[in-house]
Amino acid sequence: MDSFQFDAEHEALLTLDGKIYSGGLPARALSLVREWLALHRDEIEQDWKLAQERKPINPIAPLE
Repeated sequence: MDSFQFDAEHEALLTLDGKIYSGGLPARALSLVREWLALHRDEIEQDWKLAQERKPINPIAPLE
């Protein structure tokens, strides 16, 4: 079986408007996350509604 390890130094929870709720990120990473949030807000909100209904969520593209 193939395996991999991922070590993240930073972790944060953000609100849909990009404010840090918990944790923290370096300024550059936070900027990229906020850019991704702005581009995919409608998809994120749709997935949130699906999750609340215990339905499968749709994948959301990464920031390119």
